[in-house]
Amino acid sequence: MRRLPALVAVTALAGFGLVGCSASAASSCPTPTDSAIASVVDASGDFGTAPTVSVRSPFVPEAAGTQTLIEGDGQRITSDDQLSLVDVTVLDAATGSQLVATTYGSDVKSATPLPRLTQAIPAVAPLLHCVAEGSRVAVAIPGSDLGAQGAQALGVNEGDGAVFVFDVRKVFLPAADGADQYNADSGMPSVVRAPDGTPGVVMPAGDAPTQQRSQTIKKGDGEVLTADSSVVIHVQGVAWGATTTFASTWKNGAPGQATVSQLPPAIASALEGATVGSQVLIVVPADQTAQDQQVLKAPANSALVYVIDVLGTVG
Repeated sequence: MRRLPALVAVTALAGFGLVGCSASAASSCPTPTDSAIASVVDASGDFGTAPTVSVRSPFVPEAAGTQTLIEGDGQRITSDDQLSLVDVTVLDAATGSQLVATTYGSDVKSATPLPRLTQAIPAVAPLLHCVAEGSRVAVAIPGSDLGAQGAQALGVNEGDGAVFVFDVRKVFLPAADGADQYNADSGMPSVVRAPDGTPGVVMPAGDAPTQQRSQTIKKGDGEVLTADSSVVIHVQGVAWGATTTFASTWKNGAPGQATVSQLPPAIASALEGATVGSQVLIVVPADQTAQDQQVLKAPANSALVYVIDVLGTVG
């Protein structure tokens, strides 16, 4: 049994950067539920601790399916590339032998970003749609859905199926979901959104503000951020008057994570006191962008516009 294979290597979330990889497009609920899995798979132990998992083998799943073993009540997974942190134990369906297990650390930061796993085994992603934070879910995948790459990554014979038992430790919002706010400030850009929440910036006529300005566009009702919060955010960055972004976690398919106080000053000051679920619009004057240029590769000699979606906190 291997503790840390490449496909689910546990990497602590640190610094500002991507914390997952895009899997595939979103799809809707419900997930394919197979109650027969419960009669084949047993997983005992408390949620968040390494379970004792057994499979009545040989088990030959004819189709992919899921069975909820412990029902959580937190945020739900609604798209393939939504950031979630999970622990997982994987068994060979044909032999019942354990192949893979993550660390099940007490600190949720040690859990594995789900998109890191689904990049190697895409068939997993849609099977976890609508699963809530705090849930333990058994997932059975036939060999035909694992594919050669997935079978090799797990160490099962090609054509054999696998059983996954997931503890969904943390689920982050896919986009800001707060209430729309009215802002009377003039001279600020406006924000439009695609159906998946990806923001676009519409520049006003005239010159950029000469002082830092920010607005709450959507106000969430979640946790209040402090300077020490380890926050997960989506970032869209555009130079004033430009038509393309210089920074976009939306384009890269995964949000970024950082301690609020370690972000460029204008972003840090705008996010301190913001709530999870909020969307914040920030304008940084051209003469105050030195750290933005270093951290986010922002262009020099231009005012910057950011749209920040606050998706959650870690820890």
